[in-house]
Amino acid sequence: MKPIDKYANKKILVLGLALSGVSAAKLLHKLKALVTVNDYKNLDENPEARELVNEGLRVITGGHPIELMDEDFELVVKNPGIPYSNPIIKKAKEKNIPIITEVELAYEVAESPIIGITGTNGKTTTTTMITEILNTERISGKAYAAGNIGTPASQVVMAATPEDEIVLELSSFQLLGAPSLKPKISVITNLYSAHLDYHGTREEYVQAKMEITKNQTGTDYLIYNADQTELTDLVHQHSHAQLIPFSRKEVVEKGAYVKDDAIYYKDQLVLEVKDILLPGKHNLENALAAVAVSKIMNKSNKEIKKALSSFKGVRHRTQFVRTFEDRKFYNDSKATNTLATINALEGFDKPVILLAGGLDRGVSFDDLIPAMEKHVKAVLAFGETAEQILDTASRAGITQGIKVVDVEQAVPEAYKISKPGDIILLSPACASWDQYPSFEIRGNAYMNSIDRLIQQKQEEA
Repeated sequence: MKPIDKYANKKILVLGLALSGVSAAKLLHKLKALVTVNDYKNLDENPEARELVNEGLRVITGGHPIELMDEDFELVVKNPGIPYSNPIIKKAKEKNIPIITEVELAYEVAESPIIGITGTNGKTTTTTMITEILNTERISGKAYAAGNIGTPASQVVMAATPEDEIVLELSSFQLLGAPSLKPKISVITNLYSAHLDYHGTREEYVQAKMEITKNQTGTDYLIYNADQTELTDLVHQHSHAQLIPFSRKEVVEKGAYVKDDAIYYKDQLVLEVKDILLPGKHNLENALAAVAVSKIMNKSNKEIKKALSSFKGVRHRTQFVRTFEDRKFYNDSKATNTLATINALEGFDKPVILLAGGLDRGVSFDDLIPAMEKHVKAVLAFGETAEQILDTASRAGITQGIKVVDVEQAVPEAYKISKPGDIILLSPACASWDQYPSFEIRGNAYMNSIDRLIQQKQEEA
């Protein structure tokens, strides 16, 4: 970590805790700032706040009192999820107080090269792929996965050295508060409409994503999805980095692409598509981005192939769980909308038994029909949307549609109707909150149910 004195003896407000707020407060405290932490949750139900109190920091909980802004703060470090419409943030803007996220703090003290990953979909998988490739057969140093993936960047920078790399997943929320961020390598996986409730317009969302390359120069690299015309136009308009395209659909001689069922980087064959364990066109795109980063970082084809051929995926994102009696089980609990479920279904060339359903947000499932017609042999539906899912399946020509109570009941029922070679896939196309507190808990329930099923079958045998 670089020893900087920029924040020494400066009054700084950390607004909002969770993991990133705790790490930011600790880092600022280490940099000798005069830190005040403010979090909405009361102290008695806020272990993070109590931890900071025990370390000697000033902590105010139980709301966001606007009177805080009567103090002479010189900087606000905002939790990325807090909108800019928050009264304290609005007041800070009125007083021309800089507002950043903890990613900015981390960048200012980082000694390691930064590889930044953003995009609408695929960020976490791409970040994890890159990290695993960079750590494959490594002799010295380490690649750290950090940022939106779950480990705060401001925590990682305190341990990372110049021999290491930080592979940083970056949300649009984080990028808006990182004015000096300058990754050595940036990746934009794709661009779709998302988070418009936060950003207001699609244009503002896209602009936030492009912040990842705004400070890059000709010695840096920007890797982008050349299959998206809009994104291609944007990077040519806004980036000064060396542009490295990747494409699933056509040969891009200056980047990574698919030709004859193999992945090439520039004119060099890197690995066969079949060597990639994760199914799906979207995961092929993630792999192309990861290959481009890895080649820039001088990883060998052997190392790339070794990592990608054993990479089972990120937990709850089309994650391969296990094979039992020639049935393959996949956990895609993170699929909380129809687009994610379509992407998952299109990754399989064998019959799929789909487990789907969840919170009813009043949306149509009609766009699932083409993927269902092509890939799905049976549907087990649960939760508030069970009837809508089954109706959609029926209109897709699927004759096996079963309503179950929950994921736990769906697993043994799916096994009963399955045959060798089938895929049993949890990809709900809905949020979990009608029955499960989070998609992670729903996915864990699915995987635990698979374990129970297998144990039962083995005991019966």
